Amino acid sequence: MAGIPSINPAELKETIDNGTDVTIVDVRGPHDFDEWHIDGDGVEALNVPVTQLQAVDPTELLNGASDGEVVAVCASGQTSQMAVRMLQQAGIDAKNLQYGMNGWANLYVHQELETDASATVLQFSRPSSGCLAYMVVSGDEAVVVDPLLAFVDDYIEVAREYGAEITAAVDTHVHADHISGVRAFATRTEADVVVPEPAVARGIDYDVDYETVAHGDVISVGDSTIDVVHTPGHTSGMTSFLVDDAVLLSGDGLFTESVARPDLEDGDDGASDMAATLYDSLQNRILTLADETIVAPAHYSDSADPADDGSYTATLGDLQSKMDALSMPEDEFVEYITADVPPRPSNHEQIIQTNLGQIETPNYVAFQLELGPNNCAASQESMTQ
Repeated sequence: MAGIPSINPAELKETIDNGTDVTIVDVRGPHDFDEWHIDGDGVEALNVPVTQLQAVDPTELLNGASDGEVVAVCASGQTSQMAVRMLQQAGIDAKNLQYGMNGWANLYVHQELETDASATVLQFSRPSSGCLAYMVVSGDEAVVVDPLLAFVDDYIEVAREYGAEITAAVDTHVHADHISGVRAFATRTEADVVVPEPAVARGIDYDVDYETVAHGDVISVGDSTIDVVHTPGHTSGMTSFLVDDAVLLSGDGLFTESVARPDLEDGDDGASDMAATLYDSLQNRILTLADETIVAPAHYSDSADPADDGSYTATLGDLQSKMDALSMPEDEFVEYITADVPPRPSNHEQIIQTNLGQIETPNYVAFQLELGPNNCAASQESMTQ
């Protein structure tokens, strides 16, 4: 529709990050809204299907929530244009989110982390799902960790902006919430595809050559080193990567607001054993690192607070002081993280099979499979004080 004011996904993210109050009028159906919607500090998300807007006074539905920005959202940015028109007719200054939730899912941003590493460490973030990936750049070489298939071209472009070529694409584990991009690097670049050795036992069947790494191995990138630290618990193959003894790419073992859920590989029956394994990994391989080590996880949830620089990172010492779970005895820890585990990620079984290489999933299907929150942590609520 001509003359409909709009806001693009990047502008909406900036508005939210700047602390502006935002009311999201999501006109999709209740099921789609419940599965995932835009959220965050200062965001009030209202599910108002367009038929409701047509039937009543929109100001009654918003109930005074029109302070700040009002943004109408649908799946693709089409139906929400009609909603904006109705809101405007009711005297509400509203904007349409360009490309809707599909556009929000395609938003991908990155920033340099402030660290003591000699390498440059970049954090890539997908706000729609809380997925994080990393690039370690040293000299003319770069290693990408936990890349998403949907954004492989972004990593290649960013590496070139830093004057580097990607020499290795690495996964911390077999992901259950998004489609991994590691195999794509074998066909689009000359990078090595690298997976943790313990993950192979889960049935990896790639159609490209790959290398494995095990605990104690070292990956070289330029003048920097990445130490391989096996940290099972979330999965049997979960592996962290320590960059220049300064930055721990912790995968799904330790987050800035929680610890890993232990039930995605062996289900409910094996959750307690995996939780005990996670406890051992945390106590003996992660918490033994220096307090000033930067923890950079593979995901964040809506309950996570960004660091002062806007990244989703924290020092290990800070997490130890704020997260009681890290100081619990083992039996209490196991009971705590298995007591109220969130719903498993949507489509997790098909995503795991795809990431193992056991089934082929077209790119457009893969994109749809991974929409929504990652749900990889043991709790949807923050465990930090």
